[in-house]
Amino acid sequence: MTENKADIAVLVSGGGTNLQALIDAQKSGIIKSGRIKLVVSNNSSAYALTRAENNGIKTAVILKKECSGQSEFEQKIIDTLRENGIDLIVLAGFMSILSENFTNTFKDRIINVHPSLIPSFCGEGFYGLRVHEAALSKGVKVTGATVHFVNEIPDGGKIIMQKAVEVLDGDTPEILQRRVMEQAEWKILPAATELICAGITE
Repeated sequence: MTENKADIAVLVSGGGTNLQALIDAQKSGIIKSGRIKLVVSNNSSAYALTRAENNGIKTAVILKKECSGQSEFEQKIIDTLRENGIDLIVLAGFMSILSENFTNTFKDRIINVHPSLIPSFCGEGFYGLRVHEAALSKGVKVTGATVHFVNEIPDGGKIIMQKAVEVLDGDTPEILQRRVMEQAEWKILPAATELICAGITE
């Protein structure tokens, strides 16, 4: 922990729009009890790494294909997090399911944002545009985002925060995805991060 701030690691696989929302929230003072110390990616070409570097945040790339399997891959992430004294792990579009061994190592210290109102459209196979395609094909009028603790069950951990977003006539999965990000994900992920960090630093 740094000057009574929780040290945060953000795990990413892609563009890092949620990472950017966290960086912006830290700059604007929404996140004041924690600071993003490390960004870890399982994809060396993830644009999220560029976002981190542009903001002076340390990065690490850990590739599963360079490991003997899931357990070595996870152990390398665990070692990197420990070396950096990480207090809270935020999954922001991290496209790798984490095992019970990993989630138990950081019990109640891993959070994730999911682009629906859990328990709808969640669990294995529900990620990215698939979530919004499922919501539209079901004809729901309200969707949203959920921030939850991470355990060994995909999207199965305790809910921390949710925000509803209206589904509009003519929505495509892409349009809905953008609205859920702007109106829900980018608001509740920083808010939940601050909430957990404040609890850690008490």
